[in-house]
Amino acid sequence: MLTKVFGSAVFGVEATTITVEVNVDIGVGYHLVGLPDNAIKESNYRIAAALLNNGYRIPGKKITINLAPADLRKEGSAYDLTLAIGILTASGQIKADDLADYLIMGELSLDGSLQPIKGALPIAAKAKEEGFKAFILPMENAKEAAIVEGLTVYGVSNISEVIGHFDKEEPLTRVQVDMQAEFYKNLDFPEFDFADVKGQESIKRCMEIAAAGGHNIILIGPPGSGKTMLAKRLPSILPPMTMTEALETTKIHSVVGKTNNMGLMSQRPFRSPHHTISDVALVGGGSYPQPGEISLSHNGVLFLDELPEFKRGVLEVMRQPLEDREVTISRARFTVTYPSSFMLVASMNPSPGGYFNDPDAPVTSSPAEMQRYLGKISGPLLDRIDIHVEVTPVPFEKLSEDRKGEESVAIRQRVTAARAVQTARFSGLENVHYNAQMNTKQIREYCPLDDVSKTLLKNAMERLHLSARAYDRILKVARTIADLEHSETVNGDHIGEAIQYRSLDREGWLG
Repeated sequence: MLTKVFGSAVFGVEATTITVEVNVDIGVGYHLVGLPDNAIKESNYRIAAALLNNGYRIPGKKITINLAPADLRKEGSAYDLTLAIGILTASGQIKADDLADYLIMGELSLDGSLQPIKGALPIAAKAKEEGFKAFILPMENAKEAAIVEGLTVYGVSNISEVIGHFDKEEPLTRVQVDMQAEFYKNLDFPEFDFADVKGQESIKRCMEIAAAGGHNIILIGPPGSGKTMLAKRLPSILPPMTMTEALETTKIHSVVGKTNNMGLMSQRPFRSPHHTISDVALVGGGSYPQPGEISLSHNGVLFLDELPEFKRGVLEVMRQPLEDREVTISRARFTVTYPSSFMLVASMNPSPGGYFNDPDAPVTSSPAEMQRYLGKISGPLLDRIDIHVEVTPVPFEKLSEDRKGEESVAIRQRVTAARAVQTARFSGLENVHYNAQMNTKQIREYCPLDDVSKTLLKNAMERLHLSARAYDRILKVARTIADLEHSETVNGDHIGEAIQYRSLDREGWLG
């Protein structure tokens, strides 16, 4: 008897429906074809034990299973439940007349209980698109899949529940999620708040500008000056994610199994990889391509602490995704593209000893060591960072005072208002939503300068030896400062403040 069950495979952040054809015939043997990986080939042992422990068995006949389309690589253990239900139906142990209406995925334990799978959200989105009525999957992934409206989602804990549902003995209960409640929970109670930061008013101003325009920022200062503390609080002042952004972000985290049964991700991601990270782990890849840290921080913040400690090759592969806001991974047989529109926040000590430019600290690094240390960061990468700012240690008087700083919620309101101006400005443009995304043509259109501003900028370019890319960055930052002040035009004050945030370009810093 031949039975067809439906599962799904995830490539990039999109899913492809897989038809599992199970044929039980006269003879002996178990044949699994259709380019399965080792995890799928081993599934027959898990399925046999799970069925036996629930009162069923794999029939002692010739079983042929084809995963169609047969020329597409399939990976992972999520097909266990799909294969098990196909074998039970094909051998007549259960009667599932409406099997074609369901998409079924789940990894089996030996006792028949189900383990969570990866990619539940893109699979659910594809199931709805292709007209499936229901999606059966492990309970841990049910909230995530239930985000997709118009698709019935059943979360199950054991294969016996699925068998009972198809045998009409005990129908499964639908899992439903209140999207609005999920989306807005914890929005006004950030875990890290700028109110905790003592002093550092000028750095908070830089953070506000960076958040308002989506600009990349690098913090340079000695150990203990508060660089990491400030970076961790940046997501708390970013505008709330739109529903589209939340779905995009959840989809990427779903593919790598990092949603932790949260359903929809309403908080912007904050990723802080260690400096020993490899280039594949940072940008994505592998024999079965997976998203890297830059994609996991999509619509959020990627924080690289101690930037010069990262391997130079790792930092260089980040240059193209920073410009294009997506990363394409090519293999011989297929190509996947992951979105990577993130804010880069980097921090570094000004010298190997950490205390260069601090008048109260001893100089422990020679000029040659300084050059070598800062030389680990290439000029082109530094050019792609819009704001360079020096962080100085907080004096005792500021640390010991009781007055709390301005709360993140208040700063976020100003940032959100500035972003709303940018959204209206770029409403007719595709893939441009805030100032940091402007290209050269758009900069010329939206950042016209008067003669005073041009002279100011020309002098700064010549004195600081800034590149053409740095010129564009200054104009972008000036445009954001103008938006925060609700000014329609960019004037000399805005340009002057923006130039300050380029003063740590390498030649200016060492000169």
